[in-house]
Amino acid sequence: MCGLKMMFSCRWNHEQELVPAFMIEIPDPDIWDMIVFDVDGTLLDRGGFHEDLVKLARRVDREVMPVSLASGRTLPNVTPIMQAIGASGFIVAENGGMVWDSGEGHEILSLSDGSRAKEAAEWLATKIDGLDPRGIESNRWRETEWCLSETDSFELIRDLIADSKWSDLEVVSTGFAVHIASPGLDKSNGLKVALEQRGVDPSRVIACGDAPNDLPMFDVVGLSVAVNDEFPEVSMSADLITESRGKDGSVELLRALLNLF
Repeated sequence: MCGLKMMFSCRWNHEQELVPAFMIEIPDPDIWDMIVFDVDGTLLDRGGFHEDLVKLARRVDREVMPVSLASGRTLPNVTPIMQAIGASGFIVAENGGMVWDSGEGHEILSLSDGSRAKEAAEWLATKIDGLDPRGIESNRWRETEWCLSETDSFELIRDLIADSKWSDLEVVSTGFAVHIASPGLDKSNGLKVALEQRGVDPSRVIACGDAPNDLPMFDVVGLSVAVNDEFPEVSMSADLITESRGKDGSVELLRALLNLF
């Protein structure tokens, strides 16, 4: 086991960095025009970024292809992350509800109204003891959906919503929060809008994620990469699965794009 806590052998690369001996291989490496990363559970976790991620992401963005982000976080939450990694791509926030491509001079787009999702959360609080309808802290900036912190109650929340007047709403757990959103609102919606603005063919895009809310994004792009096996449906849907998990898997993918092995 090496310092990156990977359960397989490691070796030194030509830059004298310790890397996993077995890494994913990117098929047809010359055909990809952009890579889109999920954020939580993919680029970072509760401990922050992998120590090598920022420098690798900047190199990929500068030398290989633009790096974009697609997250369930709000736009004010994702923007500093985008700035930290120095990426030149776009941001898809709120699971597809918000799109911002400042690098290309586009205005912020809001693709849905989250008021019904908030109403549903308030109703859920009358049905589930201890549920806080205010949800997670970032809801104060949320425009197109509503997020609850009670991930342990996901199935109950989903079932109650399905049998209510809000049954048309989508309920998805990311492992970090339970997202309630308008019907049909997911990462694929925002991603399609952002890619069309850029004039990028979705079939020439790589998407990297870890949770069920990434599956719609996987369906749109030409190559999908999972960095976690916590959700079997994600692993089964992905074209590739990194050897390492979570943010270590993203580092593995970035190294593969840079041929650092």
